[in-house]
Amino acid sequence: MDVSSWVWALTIAAIVAMLVFDFIGHVRTPHAPTLRESTIWSAVYVGIAVVFGLLIFWFYGAEFGGEYFAGYITEKSLSIDNLFVFVLIMAGFGVPRELQQKVLLFGITFALVLRTVFILVGAAAIENFSWVFYLFGAILIYTAWVQARSGGHDGAEDYQENAALRFARKILPTTEEYHSDRMTVKLDGKRFITPLAIALIAIGTADVIFAVDSIPAIFGLTQETYLVFAANAFSLLGLRQLFFLIDGLLDRLVYLAYGLAVILGFIGAKLVVHALHTNELPFINGGEHITVIPEIPTWLSLLVILATLAVTTVASLAKNKRDRGRRVAEKG
Repeated sequence: MDVSSWVWALTIAAIVAMLVFDFIGHVRTPHAPTLRESTIWSAVYVGIAVVFGLLIFWFYGAEFGGEYFAGYITEKSLSIDNLFVFVLIMAGFGVPRELQQKVLLFGITFALVLRTVFILVGAAAIENFSWVFYLFGAILIYTAWVQARSGGHDGAEDYQENAALRFARKILPTTEEYHSDRMTVKLDGKRFITPLAIALIAIGTADVIFAVDSIPAIFGLTQETYLVFAANAFSLLGLRQLFFLIDGLLDRLVYLAYGLAVILGFIGAKLVVHALHTNELPFINGGEHITVIPEIPTWLSLLVILATLAVTTVASLAKNKRDRGRRVAEKG
């Protein structure tokens, strides 16, 4: 896939422009977005991502278009699971509803920068070391196992601070109360950071963990750096609106973890198969390629991802309906 420098520049400029628009148009004035506002803007960002994918189809062909959509859908699915952690962080730090947009937007911007670095490092590693596919495959298969064992999130669970956040709290003087939407405040001549800034650090450090499975997953679907970057960027751009749209519905997706486990396990297996096809490790088949198992085509990857998400969603909604019926029967 030959992507010219001006296409890269135009794509990055468009993404930055959307982030700036988000800040000026929605976050600068603190407010709690309505369901209607969240729905409209979620649809707008999904629409932009779809239009971008259609442009990839038009200019670069069905193969790369399919790779983009497979990557975008996978990243969006992982983002929904990540949103549950964001809900716990917001609740754990008692972030006022009207300030949550700012925390999310800054966190998403940080995540985009961080993932761009990870993508560039990952692309360079893949370019020079074919064995990286074994590593990425192992990471995804292990993550799939962890997801399956977790069985999803418990709506009653609490957010547990990670080591980076505890360290930040230890070295940074922090106020106990919020001061509007300010990240820092000066009290008695001394500069303090507010709980809003700590919540932002929590969101940012959480995304470092998310990137560990997110980046290998997208490289399992396409090795085109441009598509990896675009799929990640567009999946993150609408995340703020999606948070307010579905934060009350997340606990109903009871089988989401199992669905993600299937998707990650499938992509992990796909990466291992690709690693075998490009094998250069001397202790595996004498350094020769292993092509007994055919590589998994993009169309099949996209079909498996869509089918898994559909089954997961339908099964989750069906279970919720049965549970509601059972509760009504018990009360009656």
